Amino acid sequence: MTLPPLTRRSVLGGVAGLAATLGLDRTALADASTKRLTLVAAPGRSLIAGSSYPETPVWCFSGQVPGPEIRVRQGERVHVRVENRLPEATTVHWHGLRIPNAMDGVPHLTQKPIEPGDTFEYEFACRDAGTFWYHPHQRSHEQVERGLAGAFIVEEASPMSVDRELTWVLDDWRLMRDASISSDFGNMHDAGHDGRIGNTVTINGQVRDAIPVRAGERIRLRLINAANARIFGLVFKDHAPQIVALDGQPVEPHAPDGGRIVLGPAMRADIVLDMAGRPGARFQVVDTFYRGLENRLVDLAYSEEPSLLPSKTSEPVPRLPANPLPEPDLARARRHKIVLGGGMMGMMRSAVMDGRTVDMRTLMQNGLLWAINGVAAKGHVHEPLLTLERNSSCVLELVNDTAWPHPIHLHGHSFRVVSRNGAPTRHREWLDTVLLHRGERAEIAFVADNPGDWMFHCHILEHQAAGMMGVIRVS
Repeated sequence: MTLPPLTRRSVLGGVAGLAATLGLDRTALADASTKRLTLVAAPGRSLIAGSSYPETPVWCFSGQVPGPEIRVRQGERVHVRVENRLPEATTVHWHGLRIPNAMDGVPHLTQKPIEPGDTFEYEFACRDAGTFWYHPHQRSHEQVERGLAGAFIVEEASPMSVDRELTWVLDDWRLMRDASISSDFGNMHDAGHDGRIGNTVTINGQVRDAIPVRAGERIRLRLINAANARIFGLVFKDHAPQIVALDGQPVEPHAPDGGRIVLGPAMRADIVLDMAGRPGARFQVVDTFYRGLENRLVDLAYSEEPSLLPSKTSEPVPRLPANPLPEPDLARARRHKIVLGGGMMGMMRSAVMDGRTVDMRTLMQNGLLWAINGVAAKGHVHEPLLTLERNSSCVLELVNDTAWPHPIHLHGHSFRVVSRNGAPTRHREWLDTVLLHRGERAEIAFVADNPGDWMFHCHILEHQAAGMMGVIRVS
């Protein structure tokens, strides 16, 4: 049982000195000639809640929460040696990157788990520029929650002209009064409802009071939702962010619907934020997604310096160059329907488990509460939901027949969201994780050009662990 949330007064008392830190430190991990990186997964400690609290015992990559930001150029190859010093097996999944199946980091499906004391070497080319991230796929509902995640940035050949670029890895934590992480991982209440929602929200692994900015500057802000289950709905008070990329893929620059940037777990957004306030002013960034639980995330704190001149803020926000994604042929595409079922307040009474139909009681005894097309998945290896011919165009109609939202992620591919609830989407955005609200339908389209068995699952990690997971085979 968790204790009451940390109070903002006690947290802020220990974090005033953090205001000078703007974004993740870009640790120089790579040899410039070989792009060889090493990540060490191990227990550690991190000052998550501020100096008024003890350090939090965590699991982390190379001693950092979040892990070191990996930064390469589009088209470059990377070679990542992962050393496992955890007390259990792990893997690393490179979320959103279109890479060979053997490098995808899914235990037993694409590789053997990395046992304690062992290493695994990942190597792949970075075809797409954009904002991506990395995390385990082995018992991810616990390993990610303990701190194992990091940003993976692929820079464009000609980066956007801005005054500064920041990365915010957004996360939440379920902390006890002593700032330790609550050990109730994967409990059935979380699994059957909206997942593990924490009581402490962090930017780049720390509770923040303010982010220093200067009047007149233009910032490119890369947002990554690394939380297990929390959906963020960010409002930048009295500012007008322009979205320029979603899930790493460029989109026509536009203001978010209703002025709010909504990111389900695993989703990303690149925004351009023009600092139009006056010197010395402060403006809140507020998370408004959960009604009645709105909270201030951080302040944009303007320095007393005069407005930056010349200023880019009067210039139009440019569109980023497109990535080399194959365009699906909608007229000839094979169409498939995928129905998400289960969860508390749902209508699912039975599902297929291990090849046989069982009742809800048996499912729950096996820790299963969710299903895709009537199949509740145990583990990562099972018969594919779909088998697609390589290089064929495909449209999936996704139906959320549950009482809860689901961010649905497809490995190894990006897809266009072509419709929602029967209406064409305005921006026809490319994503790798699409958020479906209660009762919502969406059509996604892609070319199945990457051969292998690819995970397809809800990225609320407790839902994934409790059955909402499948395999799409490209052969």
